[in-house]
Amino acid sequence: MKKDARHFIRNMTITCAAAGFFAFAPSFSSEAALNAGITASLGDCLMSDTVAVLADYQALEAAASAENHAICGYINLGVADVEGHLNIREGAGEDQELVGKLPSNAGCEILETEGDWYKIRSGKVTGYVKGEFLLTGDAAAARADEVKTTIATTNTQTVYLRVEPNTDCTIWTALAEEEDVEVIEDLGDWIKVDLDGDECYVFAELVDLSEQLPKAMTMTEIKYGQGVSNVRVELVNYALQFVGNRYVWGGASLTKGVDCSGYTMKVYEKYGIYLPHHAASQAGYGTKISASEAKPGDLFFYSKGGSINHVAIYIGNGQVVHASSPRSGIKISAYNYRTPTKVIRLLD
Repeated sequence: MKKDARHFIRNMTITCAAAGFFAFAPSFSSEAALNAGITASLGDCLMSDTVAVLADYQALEAAASAENHAICGYINLGVADVEGHLNIREGAGEDQELVGKLPSNAGCEILETEGDWYKIRSGKVTGYVKGEFLLTGDAAAARADEVKTTIATTNTQTVYLRVEPNTDCTIWTALAEEEDVEVIEDLGDWIKVDLDGDECYVFAELVDLSEQLPKAMTMTEIKYGQGVSNVRVELVNYALQFVGNRYVWGGASLTKGVDCSGYTMKVYEKYGIYLPHHAASQAGYGTKISASEAKPGDLFFYSKGGSINHVAIYIGNGQVVHASSPRSGIKISAYNYRTPTKVIRLLD
């Protein structure tokens, strides 16, 4: 950046000199007057343009410095210091409309303060949170250093995850573009990642790596299409209350910890539908439908090596909520964050 700025200043100097000569040469009759005129013209030209260039250069330097000092992408970092999630509201007050949720240890950009409230931006959400539940300054930086994870984001369509770090082995599943998976280990040409608690591999050139904190979930991501029954809306709203809670292998407590099938089992149990605590077995219930027919409350199933090993609840707007892994807990993802194997309907 410095080199480019110096070249720009030098080129501006040459341009100004040429402009000064051709603009002023005809107006002077003597060589001395001509030289004096060119000198004055060059001085004015160089001064104004050099000042402008330096101002632009300093702005670029300041932006680069801020970027270099950013923590997980945030310049003025805040970290949610709560269990569960922190409500984000439209304005600075408990009576303001809820616009999103900030999970425990999620990061945000602090935009301004208003009394006891902070205006923040995280992911797609901008709103206000109570300041007492947000770490800032050195405390936020320390917490971020403890909880940050390295994320691999797919940078092209249909990225295959494999069971081994080579192209000769079995394809585990496929991820859509701009999907995130947590990095376990960087192996150079291959990246070992965590997908819903399982370890698999992706070719390094197909993903971009970054250190990240969890982000806010916007309420507008949870909209329903026309004709959706009240019980479907209620079931999805109930399921979403537990976003951010723990993943526990074999767990069956929505508050203390569940695995993927334990999560769907307990949510559906509240609405009088009793499912076994096993994803592949749950896939044998209900009516099979296509992904394009899915309504909020339907179940999406995913496979590992051809066998169903994960289940999620469709919440509308192309998204599912699921107990993902010990690292991620209960979270929201695109329904096709990995290739769905089967979709079933349990609610008429």
